[in-house]
Amino acid sequence: MAKTERKVQQDKIDAVAALKSSFEGVRSFLFSDYRGLSVEQISILRNTLRQTGAEFHVVKNNYAKIAFSQLKHDNVDPYFIGPTAIAYCTDEAGPVAKAMLNLARDMPITLKGGLLNGEIFDADAIEVFSKLPGRLELLQKLMSLMMAPAQYIVFILNGVATKLVRTLDAVRVKKSEAD
Repeated sequence: MAKTERKVQQDKIDAVAALKSSFEGVRSFLFSDYRGLSVEQISILRNTLRQTGAEFHVVKNNYAKIAFSQLKHDNVDPYFIGPTAIAYCTDEAGPVAKAMLNLARDMPITLKGGLLNGEIFDADAIEVFSKLPGRLELLQKLMSLMMAPAQYIVFILNGVATKLVRTLDAVRVKKSEAD
């Protein structure tokens, strides 16, 4: 019996390659169901996510599965059931998740889960992740903690100088009363 080879159309191969190349270098992906969104709502969603440094694309499930498997992420297949859109960012995923959850309050969009820095998260974990402070917030807190001892020393030294000035002023007033 002869084996038959399956001929894959070139446009499908090109579509998977384009999807794979757009995924390379991306650290975080958020998968969502976009059923019920109007064109205007999708535009609002895309513009909002663009401001956080993310892209939002509707993908064909089979193409996305193939692209992710070529990128060694076979464990995301369960998220590609039904209509799926992907929000992906090369930078921080926290603000993107926060923005998507805020928009989900007013729009019929449902987060399915995500792939964040190589780790799979379900929708509940993404919601918890979105509530964590971002990188900039953590840096600000760290810098304020690092500056606290220096500010305290300045406060103490300023207090010593103020006390000296008040004491000298009191001595001056006392001498002027004595004369």
